[in-house]
Amino acid sequence: MPRPDDFPAIAPVGLCGMAVRFADRLSEPANRAALAFRAALESEGRDGVEEVSTSLTSAFVRFDPLHLPHATLETHLRDMLAAQDWYAAALPGGRRHFRIPCVLGGEHGPQLADAAEAAGLSEAQARDELCAARPRVLTIGFAPGQPYTGELPAHWDIPRLKELTPKVPQGALVVAIRQLIIFANDTPTGWRHVGQTAFRCFRPEADEPFALRPGDEISLRAIDAEELHAIRERDDSGLGGAEVEEIG
Repeated sequence: MPRPDDFPAIAPVGLCGMAVRFADRLSEPANRAALAFRAALESEGRDGVEEVSTSLTSAFVRFDPLHLPHATLETHLRDMLAAQDWYAAALPGGRRHFRIPCVLGGEHGPQLADAAEAAGLSEAQARDELCAARPRVLTIGFAPGQPYTGELPAHWDIPRLKELTPKVPQGALVVAIRQLIIFANDTPTGWRHVGQTAFRCFRPEADEPFALRPGDEISLRAIDAEELHAIRERDDSGLGGAEVEEIG
């Protein structure tokens, strides 16, 4: 993948953080690099590194500067960057595929028709494409456990709304800028509400509170409102009837 000369780049973040940036905008190779680099750092278990996380295109390292000097860590990060082509790196292991039941359109996805028109599709075509897609969890953010997934085909590069929708419910499926999000909580949004799941991204009562991890993949199984209601009645896992398989 051609990339600007100024990436990857390392930048300090406050007194105890460093960001390793692989691009200034989302792309599959940049996200792949961030995920792979994070996994490599975590696997080292380096003394003084307290946390490693990722955004869409960066890896963030939180460290103890009294135990691990800035210069020492920066030198190590630069050596790691030089050791391989992170943009072509293998995705980290332990990834999973979640096939999530979802009502698309109607009262549970009131902005599907609008989103489909913005993408140049009929509503039926939009449903088919969303169900055929298998986007990757690019990062977790905005709310606990909330996944940003993508990327959808280029014609789904539709803008956010000019005005906020006052509230969409927990488990809402929303779309914009080639990405899908399942909302962790009731929230206002400028993304288009196209579907509804019973999936709970954040389950504080579970051993693993965040249902999804960066690198996981999701797909949608179209259901009707009656099945959604039935799933909500019987599901005690918080996964909203999702089928889960290991993929790497």
